[in-house]
Amino acid sequence: MSYAQKKEISGNRTLSIIMTVIVMSLLMYAIITGLAYNVIKHTAQDLKVIDVEEQPPPPEQPPPPPKDMPKVPPPPITPPPLVRMEAPPPPIQTVTAPPPVIPPVVQAPPAPPPPPPPRRVSSPEPARGDVRSVFSTDDYPADALAAEVGGTAQAQLTIGPDGRVTGCSLVQSTGNSSLDRTTCNILQRRVKFTPARDSNGNPTSGTYLTPRIVWQVPKD
Repeated sequence: MSYAQKKEISGNRTLSIIMTVIVMSLLMYAIITGLAYNVIKHTAQDLKVIDVEEQPPPPEQPPPPPKDMPKVPPPPITPPPLVRMEAPPPPIQTVTAPPPVIPPVVQAPPAPPPPPPPRRVSSPEPARGDVRSVFSTDDYPADALAAEVGGTAQAQLTIGPDGRVTGCSLVQSTGNSSLDRTTCNILQRRVKFTPARDSNGNPTSGTYLTPRIVWQVPKD
């Protein structure tokens, strides 16, 4: 027998074995399935369902009331407390204040100028001066000296705002014209006064009464 023939015979044998195993498996599956179905069918027919209702227990009888028990009034029934429902708080209203009103700025009028200082009021002052030192023996008039005539004079002088003598009048005469005239001439030329002042302190014209002026003939 050749190698090819041996190989063909071996292949056929293997295929036969496989087919045999498949057929046996199908038979066993059919047998097992059919038996199981019959067993379940017969078991279901043999079972009988019995609905057993449970009877409720008999009601319990209340115990008999004890004899000669004093009748106690039922306790007072206190109604449940009333539940007061608090009213909900009123809604909070937000009030927006209006913006402040700013008054317009009014400029104050300028302050009035200060009043002028009060005028200084003072009492008037007379003219002041000294006439006693303006005369000397050299002023004696020659004719009065020759006649050896003397006398006493007193003059009312008018003083200008500059302190100068602007007028001279004798209120007392010496009795000699030369002596009277010399008296006024010397006072007008030599005397300088402090002028009089008015109530505002300004220089003004004034008068001055001289003291008595004595003309006396000089002795050798």
